[in-house]
Amino acid sequence: MTLRLILLRHAKSSWDDHIDEDHDRVLNDRGRRSCDAIGPWLAGHGYVPDEVLCSTSLRTRETWDRLSAHLPGTPQPTLLSELYLADTHTLFNVLSEAAGKCVALIAHNPGIGSFAARLLNARPAHPQFGRFPTLATLVADFDLPAWSDLAPHMGHARDFIVPRELID
Repeated sequence: MTLRLILLRHAKSSWDDHIDEDHDRVLNDRGRRSCDAIGPWLAGHGYVPDEVLCSTSLRTRETWDRLSAHLPGTPQPTLLSELYLADTHTLFNVLSEAAGKCVALIAHNPGIGSFAARLLNARPAHPQFGRFPTLATLVADFDLPAWSDLAPHMGHARDFIVPRELID
């Protein structure tokens, strides 16, 4: 069976709102525009998740809310506090418990970029893959019967895109 992962770093967030907690930062204008570009891109390629795992931070939740507006019929996200600033090990553990055939996982760097690199059998040639900038989106396929069988370097990169390719 082929399982698919849509791995997303949250969109660009604001540092200008005098928010005391990093967890409560909101998206800035660029982040909102990025979501409104990546959402239709996902829909146009048929990358529509049947399960969504999302960090509890405001910026990841807002990212999914804006993306899902372009993806009718997608489920409500499962909000997981362990995805907030998660390391690679935690991200592997969370994904290994997923049940969907096509899972979207929305989290933070530096963990998400390292996780993306560990998942794949070959890195995409994209010049931004190593940075995994805001709203970087990796779509990877896995020949697995279940996510519980996930191990490093099993994924095949299908697509990788950053918002600047769609907007400027």
